[in-house]
Amino acid sequence: MHLLHKIKLTTPTAILMLLALPFLAKAQSYTELKDSKPFDSSEVWNKSLKSNFNFVWGNTDTRYPKLSIPNKDGSSGTIRLTAWHGERVNAQAVFYTKVDLNDVSFIVSDLKNGRNTISSSQIKVQPVSYVMTDELNKDGKGGCGHRPDPTAFDSTLVADVLNNEHLNLSVEAFTTKPVWLNISVPQNIKSGKYSGTLTATAQGKSINLNIVVEVKNHQLATPSDWAFHLDLWQNPYAVARYHNVSLWSNEHFELMKPIMKMLADAGQKVITTTIMHKPWAGQTEDPFDSMVSKIKNIDGTWEYRYDVFDKWVSFMMSEAGITEQINCYTMIPWAMSFDYYDVASNSIKFVEAQTDSKEFEDYWLPFLTDFANHLKAKGWFDKTTIAMDERAMSDMQNTIKIIKKADPNYKVSLAGNYHAEIEADIYDYCIAFEQQFPKSIKEKRDSQNKRSTVYTCCTEPFPNTFTFSAPAEATWTIWHALAGNYDGYLRWAYNSWTKSPLQDSRFRTWAAGDCYLVYPDGRSSIRFERLIEGIQDFEKVNTLRNKFSGNPGKLKKLEDIISTFTLSTMGDNTTEKQVRKARNILNSL
Repeated sequence: MHLLHKIKLTTPTAILMLLALPFLAKAQSYTELKDSKPFDSSEVWNKSLKSNFNFVWGNTDTRYPKLSIPNKDGSSGTIRLTAWHGERVNAQAVFYTKVDLNDVSFIVSDLKNGRNTISSSQIKVQPVSYVMTDELNKDGKGGCGHRPDPTAFDSTLVADVLNNEHLNLSVEAFTTKPVWLNISVPQNIKSGKYSGTLTATAQGKSINLNIVVEVKNHQLATPSDWAFHLDLWQNPYAVARYHNVSLWSNEHFELMKPIMKMLADAGQKVITTTIMHKPWAGQTEDPFDSMVSKIKNIDGTWEYRYDVFDKWVSFMMSEAGITEQINCYTMIPWAMSFDYYDVASNSIKFVEAQTDSKEFEDYWLPFLTDFANHLKAKGWFDKTTIAMDERAMSDMQNTIKIIKKADPNYKVSLAGNYHAEIEADIYDYCIAFEQQFPKSIKEKRDSQNKRSTVYTCCTEPFPNTFTFSAPAEATWTIWHALAGNYDGYLRWAYNSWTKSPLQDSRFRTWAAGDCYLVYPDGRSSIRFERLIEGIQDFEKVNTLRNKFSGNPGKLKKLEDIISTFTLSTMGDNTTEKQVRKARNILNSL
């Protein structure tokens, strides 16, 4: 056993105190960066616009440039949407002005169908803001790799941030301000067409855009009841740092509520927890720490404390509403170095050990045994997995043996390549985008109620959810999960924010936006909303499959469109068309 990085502390409980230290960095003020890209001149704006400002419908497939007049790809009159009971549907309008305005507001009315109403309280009006992004690697083959010099990559401002305020905005001259509309259709209203208006007002002048939502006679379950297994990894440490509050304080949890509730409303099933210090070697701006304390007493016995783990899991279950699964990372980190607090020396020490060593088992086996007892006492054992991402086959096999030795009923999860050698041991198995489970294996896993999902990461040039990715790619990814017969989707970063996430999504490693899908203070994104669209489509497809089991004609029409979402049909210029066509067919059935 090799001991490294001895850190002198002052009390036997200092390891717990470390977990509560406040962050000193201040939250960034929200001012957009300047775009260096070519844009329409003031002469072009003045020549093209007769009115001081305009307001038209756009579409949700377009990220409208900030400093140029938007393409007239929408309509100035009426937008027509189709929805199920319980579905959230999106629309995008575009406001653009050739004069400075400091009193712009966007107001939506109730949507009416006779005496029936979709209340305006069910409709979010979210002005879209701009964040700095970059591009794929120079070879165009993905977004992985270190990027220490942002100037080495082509960067520009893109529309992505969905803000919560929509009254009394200031909009500078010669700029575009998109407006995102998110309509939550109640479960219990009458089917039919609901009409209303979205109004932009400035300088005492108002422009109305008409909205018509046709509510079909189909029911979409609430997100907590969706079958789709969504696993977006949460980073509570980023929230504490960004807002400059003490980790695990009441203030910290209050700040996390809107972000994590937003995740639950997307159908999230998994709580991300960490059972060791820096499981991924501190790759993010805010490194993950251990949510459990491992203490070695003077007599050599081990003591484990779960205060932080329990507080985090309880919060995610009771406050956010994410209750199905707890994934615990990881026994095989990037750096094979494992922390504990040593009472004899009053310091944090680290064990360096490989998976086939006695030191590795001596460190993990007592913990896993105690952890199993704790989880059972809390009623969480059946929900919990000991989680890994891809490692050498021998390391994964060695680790699984120790997990099962501690308790044979432990569940294991893995995000990585498909390996027949260990498939049977993996309860929640998430494989890489270009891989598939053998048909017989998937059928067997289904019969055993195991999870079989797919993930994307920085590897895929598209489809992806970078801040420069086409919005439809997020939806396309979920339709691909349908075509591949996966149970769900994983992405490694829900909110591992950069230093200034509202201003700059670029990071020292990976293409811009790879680290996070949502923004501080409960701000969603175009990417995240389009991902939710795909998840809703997944649920709608499964509902219709059951409904059309005795109607081969309709079932074939549905399956034919699903089958087009394969790698051979994927292309940068076809993604939007595919998604639009598929959603039109889905909503016509």
